[in-house]
Amino acid sequence: MEFAGKVVITTGTTGIGKACALEFARNGASVAALGIDEEANAALRDLAATEGLRLNVIRTDVSKPGEVEAAVSEVVASFGGVDIVVNSAAIHPYGDATNTDFDVFMRCMAVNVGSIHLTAQYAVPEMRKRHGGAIVNISSVQGSACQKNVSAYVASKGAIHALTRAMALDFAADNIRVVSISPGSVRTPILELAARTFEGDDADVEAIFRRFGEAHPLGRIGEPEEVAALAAFLASSRAGFITGSDHRIDGGLLAGIGVR
Repeated sequence: MEFAGKVVITTGTTGIGKACALEFARNGASVAALGIDEEANAALRDLAATEGLRLNVIRTDVSKPGEVEAAVSEVVASFGGVDIVVNSAAIHPYGDATNTDFDVFMRCMAVNVGSIHLTAQYAVPEMRKRHGGAIVNISSVQGSACQKNVSAYVASKGAIHALTRAMALDFAADNIRVVSISPGSVRTPILELAARTFEGDDADVEAIFRRFGEAHPLGRIGEPEEVAALAAFLASSRAGFITGSDHRIDGGLLAGIGVR
């Protein structure tokens, strides 16, 4: 039970966010999962109850300062503090700079990047009281290399890399480490949205996932639990000298130069 006695906040209650909440809770942490999707929140809450996990789910729009502040206050009241934050909440609009509505662009930045700022704003003071901690930000390989027609999403993921570096420097003296993770294609609702966006609502999603997997040298897409395992390692004392860095988990996707 590596995280016994630790208090963890995760954002996003589907895909990688859900997997991270379960990974930490199953390893002894007290976890608060913040998410806006009520159906996903309920499913995670039920699963946690079935397994007897110390995992609270708090309905939160993580782009809203008041809601994040209230959620962090609830976590501190329930669990006594904050040690670790894993920021996974994200949305993925499609479009280029000419056809993406500005409100959509700003909503993407607010959720994907602004939420990281907000969880730090309210959680870091609590982490300081406990003399340190770790923040893990889920970015994407698309923060380093990108596809066409995803300008808002790509901008947000590149910003996460930069914000991670800034936070790592700003909070190093507090013994708070900050890192990011950049997954390749992972079995998540966002990837399913991509499949249906490309092929239509009646698409054979698993067949498309297999095709997506062929772009990765390891020949498959990743699983949320694999990303969660990396997040747990990076947040643990075993990674105590790691901060300010990005960690790809992409099946070799960005290792090559146009060859498979």
